[in-house]
Amino acid sequence: MAATTRAITIATNSTYSLLNTNKPFLGGRALRLNNLKVASRTTRSFTCKAIYYPEVTVKEDGQPQTLDYRVFFHDKSGKKVSPWHDVPLQLGDGIFNFIVEIPKESSAKMEVATDEPFTPIKQDIKKGKLRFYPYNIHWNYGLLPQTWEDPTLANHEVEGAFGDNDPVDVVEIGESQRKIGEVLRVKPLAALAMIDEGELDWKIVAISLDDPKASLVNDVDDVEKHFPGTLTAIRDWFRDYKIPDGKPANRFGLGNKAVNKDYALKIITETNESWSKLVKRSIPAGELSLV
Repeated sequence: MAATTRAITIATNSTYSLLNTNKPFLGGRALRLNNLKVASRTTRSFTCKAIYYPEVTVKEDGQPQTLDYRVFFHDKSGKKVSPWHDVPLQLGDGIFNFIVEIPKESSAKMEVATDEPFTPIKQDIKKGKLRFYPYNIHWNYGLLPQTWEDPTLANHEVEGAFGDNDPVDVVEIGESQRKIGEVLRVKPLAALAMIDEGELDWKIVAISLDDPKASLVNDVDDVEKHFPGTLTAIRDWFRDYKIPDGKPANRFGLGNKAVNKDYALKIITETNESWSKLVKRSIPAGELSLV
């Protein structure tokens, strides 16, 4: 069947805007997003107003759960842009952009293709086959743009583990199931230092600002109070999800516990600095796409 291209549509009962920002968090190649509007009780293409690119549209190319399926970001002229490199990280006041790769209660292992031009979202492949988690993930999962876990940099606070060569992961704990490619405004709350086959793979726990409980949670202790058991459930889910495939459980540093918001913000700052060096070619990119 020939590949098809269509705009992703999002149905919602709320309207919200991304905060405007006058500069990227660190690094220079950011597009500033604002006025992200989703029509109330209607279905429409998902678009983001921007300064450099007047309109960004998230489009699917190909059929879901096929090897050629991709989700691309486009500007108004139809030019492709990168969700990893061209969406800004910081929006001000401790708010960050989060790009959804895997909607909650789904199992297809979607991820930004860091080695393909314009880094579209695709389903991960192993030995020529599409990858699925052995069970659904219970939170929205994705990445922080303009971050990178440097595989040449050892973290001496986490067993000297080196970065996993990917953007930083986010686990968004809000109640709504989101769409692949959706850009959410989130505030970080905590972080887990997962060690996956010796590589450091941070999990930033965050909540979307439009969630009903967003105003109640601002740090790790608030998560325990208003989302009891969630941090343990996240840790256990990521610890165990490879076991059904015959692999050992993942481990966690920093006492096997979630650290607080300040530590999470430190991780974001450090990985944004690493990304900035990467796109400036101060660090070899290897097979990573910087387009």
